[in-house]
Amino acid sequence: MIFKTLLASLISSAVCVAALSSTLQQVTNFGSNPTGVQMFAYRPTKLASPPPLIIAMHYCTGTAQAYFQGTSLAQLADSHGFIVVYPDAPDSGGCWDVHSTGTLTHDGGGDSLAIASMVRYAIANWGVDKTRVFATGTSSGAMMTNVLLGAYPDLFAAGSSFSGVPYGCFAGSGMWNSQCAQGQLTKTPQAWGDQVRSGYPGFTGTRPKVQFWHGTADTTLYPQNFQEEIKQWTNVFGVSQTPSQTQSNSPLNGYTRTSYGPNVQAILAQGVGHTVPEQENDVLAWFGLTDLTPGTTNPPATPTSTPTSGPTSEPPITTPTSTPTTVTTVVPPTPSSPGTVAHWGQCGGQGWTGGTACVSPFTCQVLNAYYSQCL
Repeated sequence: MIFKTLLASLISSAVCVAALSSTLQQVTNFGSNPTGVQMFAYRPTKLASPPPLIIAMHYCTGTAQAYFQGTSLAQLADSHGFIVVYPDAPDSGGCWDVHSTGTLTHDGGGDSLAIASMVRYAIANWGVDKTRVFATGTSSGAMMTNVLLGAYPDLFAAGSSFSGVPYGCFAGSGMWNSQCAQGQLTKTPQAWGDQVRSGYPGFTGTRPKVQFWHGTADTTLYPQNFQEEIKQWTNVFGVSQTPSQTQSNSPLNGYTRTSYGPNVQAILAQGVGHTVPEQENDVLAWFGLTDLTPGTTNPPATPTSTPTSGPTSEPPITTPTSTPTTVTTVVPPTPSSPGTVAHWGQCGGQGWTGGTACVSPFTCQVLNAYYSQCL
């Protein structure tokens, strides 16, 4: 099944759940939820005042629990005092609806409306700083990150997507779009930008700034999508497609970081397949949360992107109640099958039947319950 290939190269470090100061909790009755998305939250015992919020979205076949366990966002939340919400996709394949007209339209429905409801709930009930709400995700979760930034620019300050596609690239298809995935769907910058602007017609407020990552060896969501994202978001912000700054080997050897002004940043990982392992500390720096500590007051909020003319109004905030439920996480399995795997290849994970021994000098590293990689 094609969705199983979306698990590659997922996460840079595993979270030791026992070391966390709190637990993952389910929240119900959080607001409008037409597709049945589930909401799970990690709230550290010590928060910044007011706490920022990060929405962290899993990959196809993934779950909120797997993404909670497989990334270090919860550990960083303990250190910095922000809240993390992990939505759980209702689709049987674990993928997000990034194709329907509803999900691509502000308050139009789909999975994106459910996630927007989670943000509004957190602001109303947990005192979240509404100027510091962020989105990040991997693969299908990266696609949803772009959807949220396009359809709900009033709710998000910034986003960081790992191995995704442009906003609207899957529009009008089913849960999978081979033309987009294979990099065959190309458009002019204006057309891509217009697609983002169609997500919230008439919006004139501050657009969230965008960071995206992609691997040159990605054969699931081809790297042409990276180039299309550059075209799309530089047009949204009205800046040149020529980088204003280029940094080699940033943040890792073989990674090239290009900036297009302060609001668009693109990182291309040489030789990396699907997906680029999430670089949580880099993401936090992009979000402006690196210096945040629990128990302290956030510095005065400043715009994180260049505003367009005129104000915008936000949808009314509702205050539904919720019943938290502690979730038991899953310990990643230990690879056990024989074989030799090349650098960047999969070497283990739930259901894996291939090789588990990596070619020298690489070792098989468990990245999450579903994927281990030769690194």
